[in-house]
Amino acid sequence: MRPYWKGYLKLALVSCPVALHAACSTAERIAFRQINKATGNRLRQQLIDEETRDPVEPGDKGRGYEVAKGQYLMVEDEELEAIEVESTHVIEIDRFVPRSQIDQRFCDSPYYVTPNEPVGQEAFAVIREAMRGKGMVALGRLVLSKRERVIALEPYDKGLLGTTLRYPYEVRNASDYFGDLPDLTLAPDMMTLAEHILDSKAGDFDPASFHDRYEEALLAHLKARQAGMVAQAKPAVVEPRRVINLMEALRRSIAEDKKPPAVHKSAAPARKRA
Repeated sequence: MRPYWKGYLKLALVSCPVALHAACSTAERIAFRQINKATGNRLRQQLIDEETRDPVEPGDKGRGYEVAKGQYLMVEDEELEAIEVESTHVIEIDRFVPRSQIDQRFCDSPYYVTPNEPVGQEAFAVIREAMRGKGMVALGRLVLSKRERVIALEPYDKGLLGTTLRYPYEVRNASDYFGDLPDLTLAPDMMTLAEHILDSKAGDFDPASFHDRYEEALLAHLKARQAGMVAQAKPAVVEPRRVINLMEALRRSIAEDKKPPAVHKSAAPARKRA
């Protein structure tokens, strides 16, 4: 697998060459192409000048920072490349923090971090096992797509799992959304029934049980269309009834949960994923 980023991992005076690989991918999802309905040919997007409406050649495309309405400061690629910080090629660990202190809202994209050369495997293993023994997460910085990002590193299997973190200005304030919610006093009996429902549905986290039902239904539909079959009309979705009596709804939920589960057949077999 081609690495997404290559550089060095540095802890004090210990360093080793490492590579980052994207831990997640959407390449397996069904994708559509834009086509011309009249000809069936694929469409290509073209850049158009907003004022003159003339097509723009790729060589004339540039970057601009808007300093006023309709006024832009031209910025060349060479200028951006000249703004180079140390984290462009080095992930220097700044500090270690408990994993529980990292607010999940700040977690962005996961990456697998591996040693990039045999000569650095021992130093990589020393850093990994020292972190594993302390149960801490390392915080460092690196540059991805010309932007400096904070990255959290933690032991994962024989390597490290790196998760880029969002900056505070990228995370919206929760009080803007939850601040107006009232502080309610809930009846103990009601909470007992709700907790009983939670206990009856408790289980272990198993990603293998996740099924993309839309993807499966879409794949089945496309295969049927390809085979010349007429797609069947889907029954209308029945909206859940509005809860009038919460206590009665909780009791009925417990009664429904005691019934044997219905067996549902998948619309199409799930495709094998990594």
